[in-house]
Amino acid sequence: MGQHPPASRVIAHLSDTHLLGEGRPLYGKVPVEERLGVALERLEASPVDPDAIVFTGDLADIGEPDAYRRLRAAVEPVVERMGAQLIWVMGNHDDRAAYSSLLFDEEPSDRPQDRVHDIDGLRIVSLDTTVPGYHHGELDPAQLEWLREVLAEPAPLGSILALHHPPVPTPLEVMAVLELHRQSELADVVRGSDIRAILGGHLHYSTHSTFAGIPVHVASATCYTLDLGADAARLLSGVDGGQSFDLVHVYDDVIVSSTVPLASHPEATGFSSEYRPMIEGMDADVRLEQLSSKSSHLNLNEAASSAG
Repeated sequence: MGQHPPASRVIAHLSDTHLLGEGRPLYGKVPVEERLGVALERLEASPVDPDAIVFTGDLADIGEPDAYRRLRAAVEPVVERMGAQLIWVMGNHDDRAAYSSLLFDEEPSDRPQDRVHDIDGLRIVSLDTTVPGYHHGELDPAQLEWLREVLAEPAPLGSILALHHPPVPTPLEVMAVLELHRQSELADVVRGSDIRAILGGHLHYSTHSTFAGIPVHVASATCYTLDLGADAARLLSGVDGGQSFDLVHVYDDVIVSSTVPLASHPEATGFSSEYRPMIEGMDADVRLEQLSSKSSHLNLNEAASSAG
Protein backbone atom coordinates (compact mmCIF):
# COMPACT_ATOMS: atom_id res chain seq x y z
CA MET A 1 0.00 0.00 0.00
CA GLY A 2 3.07 2.27 0.18
CA GLN A 3 6.05 3.07 -2.01
CA HIS A 4 7.70 -0.33 -1.56
CA PRO A 5 6.42 -3.59 -3.03
CA PRO A 6 6.05 -6.49 -0.59
CA ALA A 7 9.28 -8.01 0.75
CA SER A 8 10.73 -10.65 -1.53
CA ARG A 9 11.77 -12.83 1.44
CA VAL A 10 10.87 -12.84 5.12
CA ILE A 11 12.97 -14.37 7.91
CA ALA A 12 11.96 -15.04 11.49
CA HIS A 13 15.09 -14.57 13.60
CA LEU A 14 15.17 -16.19 17.05
CA SER A 15 18.12 -16.69 19.35
CA ASP A 16 19.42 -18.12 22.62
CA THR A 17 16.77 -20.66 23.56
CA HIS A 18 19.13 -22.31 26.13
CA LEU A 19 17.07 -25.47 26.51
CA LEU A 20 17.93 -28.08 29.12
CA GLY A 21 17.32 -31.81 29.10
CA GLU A 22 14.12 -33.20 30.62
CA GLY A 23 12.51 -29.78 30.28
CA ARG A 24 14.30 -28.44 33.34
CA PRO A 25 14.00 -24.70 34.07
CA LEU A 26 17.13 -22.64 33.51
CA TYR A 27 18.79 -21.64 36.82
CA GLY A 28 15.98 -23.57 38.46
CA LYS A 29 13.53 -20.74 37.76
CA VAL A 30 13.23 -19.76 34.08
CA PRO A 31 10.84 -22.04 32.10
CA VAL A 32 12.80 -21.81 28.86
CA GLU A 33 10.70 -24.35 26.96
CA GLU A 34 7.58 -22.39 27.85
CA ARG A 35 9.22 -19.16 26.68
CA LEU A 36 10.20 -20.77 23.37
CA GLY A 37 6.66 -22.09 23.00
CA VAL A 38 5.24 -18.59 23.44
CA ALA A 39 7.60 -17.24 20.77
CA LEU A 40 6.54 -19.95 18.32
CA GLU A 41 2.85 -19.39 19.10
CA ARG A 42 3.23 -15.64 18.54
CA LEU A 43 5.00 -16.25 15.24
CA GLU A 44 2.48 -18.77 13.97
CA ALA A 45 -0.53 -16.65 14.97
CA SER A 46 0.86 -13.53 13.28
CA PRO A 47 0.11 -12.53 9.67
CA VAL A 48 3.78 -13.10 8.82
CA ASP A 49 4.56 -15.91 6.39
CA PRO A 50 8.32 -16.51 6.82
CA ASP A 51 10.41 -18.15 4.13
CA ALA A 52 13.03 -19.15 6.72
CA ILE A 53 13.27 -19.41 10.49
CA VAL A 54 16.80 -18.80 11.77
CA PHE A 55 18.04 -19.63 15.29
CA THR A 56 21.36 -17.88 15.95
CA GLY A 57 22.87 -20.19 18.54
CA ASP A 58 22.91 -21.22 22.19
CA LEU A 59 20.15 -23.62 21.33
CA ALA A 60 20.99 -25.84 24.32
CA ASP A 61 22.38 -24.47 27.56
CA ILE A 62 24.96 -27.19 28.26
CA GLY A 63 24.81 -29.22 25.05
CA GLU A 64 22.66 -32.04 26.43
CA PRO A 65 21.36 -34.50 23.80
CA ASP A 66 17.84 -34.40 25.23
CA ALA A 67 17.79 -30.61 24.92
CA TYR A 68 18.35 -30.88 21.16
CA ARG A 69 15.69 -33.55 20.85
CA ARG A 70 13.22 -31.38 22.72
CA LEU A 71 14.16 -28.38 20.59
CA ARG A 72 13.45 -30.26 17.37
CA ALA A 73 10.18 -31.57 18.75
CA ALA A 74 9.06 -28.02 19.57
CA VAL A 75 10.30 -26.22 16.47
CA GLU A 76 10.02 -28.59 13.50
CA PRO A 77 6.20 -28.99 13.51
CA VAL A 78 5.78 -25.20 13.50
CA VAL A 79 8.29 -24.77 10.69
CA GLU A 80 6.57 -27.48 8.67
CA ARG A 81 3.12 -25.95 9.14
CA MET A 82 4.45 -22.56 8.06
CA GLY A 83 6.21 -24.01 5.02
CA ALA A 84 9.49 -22.36 5.99
CA GLN A 85 13.09 -23.51 5.84
CA LEU A 86 14.75 -24.11 9.22
CA ILE A 87 18.28 -22.82 9.79
CA TRP A 88 20.31 -23.60 12.90
CA VAL A 89 23.48 -21.75 13.98
CA MET A 90 26.05 -22.94 16.56
CA GLY A 91 26.43 -21.00 19.82
CA ASN A 92 29.06 -21.12 22.55
CA HIS A 93 26.73 -23.10 24.85
CA ASP A 94 26.20 -25.72 22.14
CA ASP A 95 28.18 -28.93 21.63
CA ARG A 96 29.37 -29.55 18.07
CA ALA A 97 29.05 -33.34 18.18
CA ALA A 98 25.53 -33.29 19.61
CA TYR A 99 24.55 -30.35 17.38
CA SER A 100 25.69 -32.06 14.18
CA SER A 101 24.24 -35.47 14.98
CA LEU A 102 20.96 -34.53 16.65
CA LEU A 103 19.94 -31.52 14.56
CA PHE A 104 21.28 -32.65 11.16
CA ASP A 105 21.15 -36.46 11.51
CA GLU A 106 24.83 -36.66 10.59
CA GLU A 107 27.73 -38.49 12.16
CA PRO A 108 28.88 -36.59 15.29
CA SER A 109 31.57 -34.09 14.31
CA ASP A 110 33.86 -31.73 16.20
CA ARG A 111 34.53 -29.70 13.05
CA PRO A 112 33.17 -26.15 12.67
CA GLN A 113 29.49 -26.27 11.75
CA ASP A 114 29.39 -24.00 8.71
CA ARG A 115 26.58 -24.44 6.18
CA VAL A 116 24.99 -22.68 3.21
CA HIS A 117 21.22 -22.45 2.68
CA ASP A 118 19.40 -21.27 -0.44
CA ILE A 119 16.07 -19.53 0.17
CA ASP A 120 14.89 -19.28 -3.44
CA GLY A 121 17.81 -17.09 -4.47
CA LEU A 122 18.59 -15.56 -1.08
CA ARG A 123 21.71 -17.21 0.35
CA ILE A 124 21.95 -17.60 4.11
CA VAL A 125 25.35 -18.65 5.43
CA SER A 126 25.38 -20.23 8.89
CA LEU A 127 28.85 -19.58 10.32
CA ASP A 128 30.20 -21.27 13.46
CA THR A 129 32.02 -18.67 15.57
CA THR A 130 32.46 -20.92 18.61
CA VAL A 131 35.69 -21.93 20.33
CA PRO A 132 35.33 -25.37 21.98
CA GLY A 133 35.65 -25.07 25.75
CA TYR A 134 35.27 -21.26 25.75
CA HIS A 135 32.51 -18.68 25.59
CA HIS A 136 34.18 -16.06 23.39
CA GLY A 137 34.05 -16.29 19.61
CA GLU A 138 36.66 -16.66 16.91
CA LEU A 139 37.05 -17.82 13.29
CA ASP A 140 40.00 -19.88 12.13
CA PRO A 141 41.79 -19.16 8.80
CA ALA A 142 40.23 -22.20 7.11
CA GLN A 143 36.73 -20.94 7.91
CA LEU A 144 37.51 -17.49 6.58
CA GLU A 145 38.88 -18.96 3.36
CA TRP A 146 35.78 -21.16 3.06
CA LEU A 147 33.56 -18.10 3.48
CA ARG A 148 35.58 -16.17 0.91
CA GLU A 149 35.05 -19.00 -1.60
CA VAL A 150 31.32 -19.16 -0.87
CA LEU A 151 30.95 -15.43 -1.45
CA ALA A 152 33.05 -15.41 -4.62
CA GLU A 153 29.89 -16.07 -6.65
CA PRO A 154 27.10 -13.60 -5.79
CA ALA A 155 23.66 -15.02 -5.07
CA PRO A 156 20.64 -13.78 -7.10
CA LEU A 157 19.13 -11.98 -4.08
CA GLY A 158 22.37 -11.49 -2.18
CA SER A 159 23.53 -13.15 1.03
CA ILE A 160 22.81 -12.96 4.75
CA LEU A 161 25.43 -14.07 7.26
CA ALA A 162 24.04 -15.73 10.40
CA LEU A 163 26.39 -16.23 13.34
CA HIS A 164 26.19 -16.34 17.12
CA HIS A 165 28.82 -13.79 18.23
CA PRO A 166 27.89 -10.49 16.56
CA PRO A 167 30.78 -8.31 15.40
CA VAL A 168 29.57 -5.21 17.25
CA PRO A 169 30.60 -3.37 20.43
CA THR A 170 28.56 -3.88 23.60
CA PRO A 171 28.09 -1.47 26.52
CA LEU A 172 28.22 -4.42 28.91
CA GLU A 173 31.93 -4.62 29.70
CA VAL A 174 31.87 -8.21 30.91
CA MET A 175 30.13 -9.33 27.72
CA ALA A 176 32.81 -7.50 25.73
CA VAL A 177 35.33 -10.05 27.01
CA LEU A 178 33.23 -12.75 25.34
CA GLU A 179 32.96 -10.98 21.99
CA LEU A 180 34.03 -12.24 18.58
CA HIS A 181 37.81 -11.96 18.44
CA ARG A 182 39.87 -10.96 15.36
CA GLN A 183 36.96 -9.16 13.76
CA SER A 184 39.20 -7.33 11.32
CA GLU A 185 39.93 -10.59 9.48
CA LEU A 186 36.22 -11.27 9.02
CA ALA A 187 35.78 -7.68 7.83
CA ASP A 188 38.39 -8.23 5.12
CA VAL A 189 36.36 -11.18 3.80
CA VAL A 190 32.86 -9.68 3.86
CA ARG A 191 33.67 -6.11 2.82
CA GLY A 192 32.51 -5.58 -0.76
CA SER A 193 30.75 -8.96 -0.92
CA ASP A 194 27.05 -9.55 -1.59
CA ILE A 195 26.29 -9.89 2.15
CA ARG A 196 23.36 -7.57 2.80
CA ALA A 197 22.92 -8.17 6.53
CA ILE A 198 24.48 -10.02 9.46
CA LEU A 199 22.21 -11.74 12.00
CA GLY A 200 23.54 -12.51 15.47
CA GLY A 201 22.61 -13.44 19.03
CA HIS A 202 24.73 -14.00 22.17
CA LEU A 203 24.06 -10.64 23.81
CA HIS A 204 20.57 -11.42 25.18
CA TYR A 205 19.26 -8.00 24.17
CA SER A 206 18.25 -6.55 20.83
CA THR A 207 20.71 -4.18 19.18
CA HIS A 208 21.67 -2.93 15.73
CA SER A 209 24.89 -1.62 14.22
CA THR A 210 27.09 -1.91 11.14
CA PHE A 211 30.19 -3.99 10.40
CA ALA A 212 32.39 -3.40 7.35
CA GLY A 213 29.54 -1.30 5.98
CA ILE A 214 26.99 -4.11 6.48
CA PRO A 215 23.94 -3.77 8.78
CA VAL A 216 24.07 -6.04 11.84
CA HIS A 217 20.86 -7.14 13.57
CA VAL A 218 21.12 -8.88 16.95
CA ALA A 219 18.02 -10.67 18.19
CA SER A 220 17.35 -10.80 21.91
CA ALA A 221 16.92 -14.16 23.65
CA THR A 222 13.79 -16.23 24.15
CA CYS A 223 15.15 -17.59 27.47
CA TYR A 224 16.10 -14.51 29.53
CA THR A 225 17.46 -11.07 28.72
CA LEU A 226 20.27 -8.88 30.00
CA ASP A 227 18.93 -5.65 31.45
CA LEU A 228 20.90 -2.67 30.13
CA GLY A 229 19.08 -0.42 32.58
CA ALA A 230 19.85 -2.48 35.68
CA ASP A 231 21.08 -0.88 38.89
CA ALA A 232 24.75 0.11 38.67
CA ALA A 233 25.47 -2.18 41.61
CA ARG A 234 24.93 -5.14 39.26
CA LEU A 235 27.74 -5.99 36.85
CA LEU A 236 25.30 -8.14 34.86
CA SER A 237 21.58 -8.64 35.45
CA GLY A 238 19.76 -11.40 33.61
CA VAL A 239 15.99 -11.12 33.96
CA ASP A 240 13.03 -13.32 33.07
CA GLY A 241 11.35 -10.62 31.03
CA GLY A 242 11.69 -8.57 27.87
CA GLN A 243 12.17 -11.66 25.67
CA SER A 244 11.59 -11.16 21.96
CA PHE A 245 12.39 -12.30 18.45
CA ASP A 246 12.90 -10.40 15.20
CA LEU A 247 11.25 -10.35 11.81
CA VAL A 248 13.62 -9.62 8.93
CA HIS A 249 11.99 -8.36 5.73
CA VAL A 250 14.21 -8.51 2.65
CA TYR A 251 13.26 -5.99 -0.03
CA ASP A 252 14.98 -5.46 -3.36
CA ASP A 253 16.89 -2.42 -2.09
CA VAL A 254 16.81 -2.61 1.71
CA ILE A 255 16.51 -5.01 4.66
CA VAL A 256 14.34 -4.15 7.66
CA SER A 257 14.57 -5.91 11.05
CA SER A 258 11.67 -5.49 13.50
CA THR A 259 11.42 -6.73 17.09
CA VAL A 260 8.41 -8.70 18.35
CA PRO A 261 8.04 -9.01 22.15
CA LEU A 262 6.97 -12.35 23.57
CA ALA A 263 4.71 -10.68 26.11
CA SER A 264 1.30 -9.66 24.84
CA HIS A 265 -0.44 -6.57 26.22
CA PRO A 266 -3.99 -5.15 26.24
CA GLU A 267 -4.84 -3.45 22.97
CA ALA A 268 -5.37 0.30 23.34
CA THR A 269 -6.39 1.00 19.76
CA GLY A 270 -6.35 -0.60 16.34
CA PHE A 271 -8.35 -1.79 13.36
CA SER A 272 -9.92 -5.17 12.75
CA SER A 273 -8.65 -7.22 9.80
CA GLU A 274 -12.21 -6.90 8.48
CA TYR A 275 -11.16 -3.46 7.21
CA ARG A 276 -8.50 -4.94 4.91
CA PRO A 277 -10.71 -5.71 1.85
CA MET A 278 -12.23 -2.23 2.02
CA ILE A 279 -8.83 -0.52 2.30
CA GLU A 280 -7.26 -2.66 -0.43
CA GLY A 281 -10.22 -1.91 -2.71
CA MET A 282 -9.73 1.86 -2.50
CA ASP A 283 -7.92 3.82 -5.16
CA ALA A 284 -4.52 5.00 -3.94
CA ASP A 285 -5.62 8.65 -3.57
CA VAL A 286 -8.78 7.66 -1.67
CA ARG A 287 -6.77 5.34 0.61
CA LEU A 288 -4.31 8.14 1.40
CA GLU A 289 -7.14 10.54 2.18
CA GLN A 290 -8.93 8.07 4.45
CA LEU A 291 -5.86 6.93 6.39
CA SER A 292 -3.84 10.15 6.44
CA SER A 293 -6.31 13.01 6.65
CA LYS A 294 -7.13 13.99 10.23
CA SER A 295 -10.67 14.85 9.13
CA SER A 296 -11.40 11.54 7.35
CA HIS A 297 -14.26 9.30 8.43
CA LEU A 298 -11.87 6.63 9.73
CA ASN A 299 -9.72 9.03 11.76
CA LEU A 300 -12.64 10.97 13.17
CA ASN A 301 -14.14 7.71 14.43
CA GLU A 302 -10.77 6.84 15.99
CA ALA A 303 -10.57 10.27 17.66
CA ALA A 304 -14.09 9.86 19.01
CA SER A 305 -13.16 6.50 20.49
CA SER A 306 -10.10 8.04 22.18
CA ALA A 307 -12.25 10.77 23.72
CA GLY A 308 -14.53 8.13 25.21
